[in-house]
Amino acid sequence: MFGGQNMQQLMRQAQQMQAEMGKIQAEVDATEISTSAGGGLVTVTILGNKTIKGIKIKPEAVDPDDAELLEDLIVAALNDAFARADELKASKMGKFGNMPF
Repeated sequence: MFGGQNMQQLMRQAQQMQAEMGKIQAEVDATEISTSAGGGLVTVTILGNKTIKGIKIKPEAVDPDDAELLEDLIVAALNDAFARADELKASKMGKFGNMPF
């Protein structure tokens, strides 16, 4: 089926691809993504690996009588940031096709 040299070449190519995927994944993981909700009342910053780096809340977003609104703004901003992280990963890793990453 495969000659010894062809198999070695395939293994070398697979190792190179794996190394490239690892490098790109590290870049994605370290990329900061910031999004906001409520017209900028809540801003979240995450890393591409979906680690939350920070949340900023403007004082006017804090209403003791409406904590639910603030909760909703935080959730909306986080969900947007996570979606952007997924898009970033897909765009950077897309050249590898359907390989698991």
